[in-house]
Amino acid sequence: MERHTRWKRRDWIRGWPLLAALTLCAFCLCDAAEPADILKTLEFHNLPDGVTKTTGFCAQRRSSNSPDVAYRVSKDAQLSAPTKMLYPGSAFPEDFSILTTVKAKKGSQSFLMSLYNEQGIQQIGVELGRSPVLLYEDHTGKPGPEDYPLFRGINLSDGKWHRIAISVQKKTVTLILDCKKKLTRALDRSNHPIIDTNGIIVFGTRSEEH
Repeated sequence: MERHTRWKRRDWIRGWPLLAALTLCAFCLCDAAEPADILKTLEFHNLPDGVTKTTGFCAQRRSSNSPDVAYRVSKDAQLSAPTKMLYPGSAFPEDFSILTTVKAKKGSQSFLMSLYNEQGIQQIGVELGRSPVLLYEDHTGKPGPEDYPLFRGINLSDGKWHRIAISVQKKTVTLILDCKKKLTRALDRSNHPIIDTNGIIVFGTRSEEH
């Protein structure tokens, strides 16, 4: 099986132990949008099947004297919601950022989040592990899988906490790791890309084509 391809069938078969605090922040060129909280959209606070609450990145913060809250997601969790819940009444922004604090199982290679269109084709995906990848496909099918931004030399599945920021601006993608390391890659998308919001957003798994 090729690593990068179009994933059309919704067979929720790939999951992974995960500790995460995830927020998707979007910014339009002409108007800054409110951050879209994926954990809230997927109702993590209600602890759906496969999700448990645990201690997060900081065991005791000076400002609150209490630990950060994080969620452990098991391989049995099936977490999804309509994409429209992220930006009700508005289009998905052309330029956006994904911010997360995450601890992946050591040696794992899987998806943090995926966004599918109405036909079940993956439009956006964040793949963690060694050499993380941003999968992105706009309404014209650009870029192709062979041109997905790949960040070599970074290992996000070392069993440690990491703060990750992925910023998509025009035709570049920048990854900032732990507020220190910064890498920028080209994103060969259309001049005015469209991301379909009639599909679903999925956390921690992706559908797989056989």
